[in-house]
Amino acid sequence: MKELTPQLFLSLKHYSGQDFLKDLTAGVIVAIIALPLSIALALASGVSPEQGLYTAIVAGFLISALGGSKVQIAGPTAAFATIVAGIVARNGMEGLAIATILAGLILIGLGLLRLGSMIKFIPYTITTGFTAGIAVTIVIGQLKDFFGLTFLHAPVETMEKLGEVLRTFSTVNWTAAGVGALALAILCLWPMVKPLRKIPASLIAVVVTAAAVKLLALPVNTIGDLYTISSALPQLHLPAFSYDTVAAVLPDAFTIAVLAAIESLLSAVVADEMTGARHNSNMELVAQGVGNAASALLGGIPATGAIARTAANIKNGGRSPVAGMVHAGVLLLVLVLLMPYAALIPMPCIAAILFQVAYNMSGWRTVVKVVKRSPKSDVAVLAATFLLTVVFDLVVAIVVGLSLACLLFMKRMADVAVVKEWEYVEDTGDGLGRMKPVPSHVMVYEISGPMFFGAADKIPHLEPTGGRNVLILRMRSVPAMDITALNSLQRLYEECRDQGIAVIFSHVNEQPLAVFRKSGLFEAVGAENFAPNIDAALARAAELGSGGK
Repeated sequence: MKELTPQLFLSLKHYSGQDFLKDLTAGVIVAIIALPLSIALALASGVSPEQGLYTAIVAGFLISALGGSKVQIAGPTAAFATIVAGIVARNGMEGLAIATILAGLILIGLGLLRLGSMIKFIPYTITTGFTAGIAVTIVIGQLKDFFGLTFLHAPVETMEKLGEVLRTFSTVNWTAAGVGALALAILCLWPMVKPLRKIPASLIAVVVTAAAVKLLALPVNTIGDLYTISSALPQLHLPAFSYDTVAAVLPDAFTIAVLAAIESLLSAVVADEMTGARHNSNMELVAQGVGNAASALLGGIPATGAIARTAANIKNGGRSPVAGMVHAGVLLLVLVLLMPYAALIPMPCIAAILFQVAYNMSGWRTVVKVVKRSPKSDVAVLAATFLLTVVFDLVVAIVVGLSLACLLFMKRMADVAVVKEWEYVEDTGDGLGRMKPVPSHVMVYEISGPMFFGAADKIPHLEPTGGRNVLILRMRSVPAMDITALNSLQRLYEECRDQGIAVIFSHVNEQPLAVFRKSGLFEAVGAENFAPNIDAALARAAELGSGGK
């Protein structure tokens, strides 16, 4: 079980007081950054402000304590906002809690089964497409609060929200829009002043806009106008599990688990590049599972590794999981002591913060690079995933995107597979080679590339000419084969047998040979007709041509 050892245990072996001071400083700074983000992401997810802090506290602490990365900071992230909002709208908070607990169990299972490395099989175009799509859905979801619109309905789906924005735009509150614009200006301009960069721009935006709205008595909605603020500690609550509820939220649970795995491991890879360390992906998945399940049981929402907060932790000196645990502890103090002041934060400021989050996560530069440099088929997968994320939801986008990517992969592999007649070139040692004629009674076909159902139709039907009675199939360049290709080869063997043609297989690799043995075709053809190389195959063909058995 050494492979599933939390990084905290490894880090503490050589931990010093100086290391603690660095982690303490980094943890406090990250907590200041996480405070407004946690509240904003909770509101974007359709839950109360304190639930965002519950998530950052509970999941943030456990994922740091048990995780496979030394510097990962976990908490609510923008990627989950629209998913969580949809689950809450359809199934309520009970449904969300059940979906998150199930997702946690799935993540734990993935980690225990050592499937952390499987996440790399999610194509880059799909992660780029749905990340950009989520960014657009966040922006659309915040237009109402940014402009202070009065909706006639309470839409759930992204396109419905966009339609409602367009229908009700005449109700715009220009004071609210001005407050939002002020917050955006602070978010964009504050980091440009080098001496002030250490203080998070989002915190300054919150303080300035809250003070302006309060002191000037501006007609702008604040968090306190729309939500009841609580500074109570998280309470353990076991949701009421039922077959109907589990069946309803199970697809959402898989979506949460897959997205949490992708985003957390992506964040861990970025952290590795910044620190030169190496994370344990399986331990990270187990920690993500424990953190999410605990978050749901204590009133929180789904969590995952947050790239921006993780990067801030590293830049401010964090080098062990202690920094993430300190970040959770500071947020706990804020919850108990300062939470009532969150009621003063204007909703347009929250929207502005989420606009910036959406911009940062959109990866538009990456999208442009993919569009410019990738094959049209990959661009189509990216575009389809992006559009489906915006128009429908992430579940549909991932399923369709993966299906398209798999189909394209199979087509490319089928295009690589080649079956052609072969001429023997003997190595003469001078780099030129010498053509060595194949005996007149022998046919030689070379099969190249993986042979699976997409390429099986390339295995020919045999139409012998000139009295040739031996067929050699050279398979040196076939790394793998599936049952469909095997059936095609068996059909070819039976055709040859019926026509009195002997079949010899040359240089069959390990995996295809195992398929031959398991199917019984190895015994049917005969071990003597499986040659280790082309020279042995030609020698066997000569033996058969002279009447050998």
